[in-house]
Amino acid sequence: MQTSRLKFLVLLLAALALTAGCETSPPVQEMSDARQAIAVAKKAGAAEHAAFHLKAAEDYLKSAEEKLNEHQYSKARYDAKQAKMKALDALKEAEEEAAEEDSQ
Repeated sequence: MQTSRLKFLVLLLAALALTAGCETSPPVQEMSDARQAIAVAKKAGAAEHAAFHLKAAEDYLKSAEEKLNEHQYSKARYDAKQAKMKALDALKEAEEEAAEEDSQ
């Protein structure tokens, strides 16, 4: 009886360890944040002044959408966060460029 209980606990712990790394909920908020950050960056002129960062943000967002469709939520969440960060980089660069132009 003791051996079967120990086997059950080992199997239970193994199952918990496997599911701990799996995310079961889609990264809805992260996807929304990334889309909004990209939209703000575009509105600030990132397409003209920070095209490199904006393209990277859009590429990460596209990758996140693909992973979301494949139910790879952890990877989609990571890519969505990267998209947001790149969009914020694009926004910062676009704002700095606009400020330089205004000061001239």
